[in-house]
Amino acid sequence: MHHITAADIHGFEKIYRLNFVNGLPGFKSANLVGTAAADGFPNLAIYSSVIHLGSNPPLLGMVTRPTAVPRHTYHNLKDSGCYTLNHVPTTKLAAAHYTSADFPPGISEFGACGFTPVYRDGFPAPYVAESVVSIGLRFLEEHAISNGTLLVVGTVEHVYLPAAGLRDNGTLDLVSMGTAAISGLDGYHVVEPPVRFGYARPGKPPVAE
Repeated sequence: MHHITAADIHGFEKIYRLNFVNGLPGFKSANLVGTAAADGFPNLAIYSSVIHLGSNPPLLGMVTRPTAVPRHTYHNLKDSGCYTLNHVPTTKLAAAHYTSADFPPGISEFGACGFTPVYRDGFPAPYVAESVVSIGLRFLEEHAISNGTLLVVGTVEHVYLPAAGLRDNGTLDLVSMGTAAISGLDGYHVVEPPVRFGYARPGKPPVAE
């Protein structure tokens, strides 16, 4: 088995290191984060760092890059206190990735990348009309990481999805809803139906349902 040490990683060429370390977590969620500036100007950005932090209350976290340079998503959500997470549909992969481009001020990723901002139930941050699963969150707290990144924590206030995508036990049928996954920095995946297991208990090996 090939062995790679911390010293090896430190010695990798920059782009090689970025690709390698970003691939280590395996498959990740793909979300478009919608925010609005103080003047209402909408912003959209692709994120693959969203994680579940707790269910009661419902908390989701996401890691933002260092804010030494302007980060519109971060500054918008801090100013307004609100943001949205929108699952990337498998039919819009190229458009979703395009939101990572460094567009100049005054250009909204919504229009430039072919997405439609939509506002629902008085929530001040824009959702993505093309996304099948959309979540409205209110900023709760942030935690600084030693490398300059930030873990942003939000409380789930609104969830929009098709009724058919919600199973009787509360799980989401992400495959039928066409939600994509990400690997590394630029790999987008259409996923297959999962193998599901019941609640694991000692002495009772799980059996596929």
